[in-house]
Amino acid sequence: MGETTAIPRKTRIQAQNEELILKAALEVFSAYGFRGATVDQIATNCGLSKPNLLYYFRRKEDIYVAVLEHTLHDWLEPLRSLDPAGEPIEEITRYIRTKIRLSRDNPKASRLFANEILHGATAIGTYLKGPLKDLVDEKAAIIRGWIAEGRLNAVDPHHLIFAIWATTQHYADFEPQVQAVVGGGPEVMTKAEETLTRLFVEGLKPRSQ
Repeated sequence: MGETTAIPRKTRIQAQNEELILKAALEVFSAYGFRGATVDQIATNCGLSKPNLLYYFRRKEDIYVAVLEHTLHDWLEPLRSLDPAGEPIEEITRYIRTKIRLSRDNPKASRLFANEILHGATAIGTYLKGPLKDLVDEKAAIIRGWIAEGRLNAVDPHHLIFAIWATTQHYADFEPQVQAVVGGGPEVMTKAEETLTRLFVEGLKPRSQ
């Protein structure tokens, strides 16, 4: 029987340094884009030497992919927690509210991800076709089950999820446009959250309700 090699656990310092690198990289990539950003800029931004940074990530491409996948992991967590045993309208309402708050709190991450998609998703195409697709298919099946039970109005589950993504992330990806039209401030996001929630909830309530 062959021996298995255990994957070494990260130490607390290693985990902290990786987090520092990813935060610094998000700032640099957001400011300069992938092509304009350099490893030296990222190292300076996070307070590590370049050799120390390269201990964690060998290339700029590896840092970029890690930032995007870290962003996706955070964004997808609310979708992962969609509870099949929960009340459908409440579950979807919670998801919408959480998504718009993520857009409010992490606009740079949202715009960096949107830019990657607009350029063909060459860095994270495998992730999109693998873990992301699997999760969306799983949650679409839950929504389809709620519809079959008569607990939601009949809509296509995948396109419902796409619509939630598009409308909630709009406030990060098109922030200058939003500010130009309605201004800034917390009241804008509060009204957005109320409006989107009402639109989706009214559209999803079974016709008998």
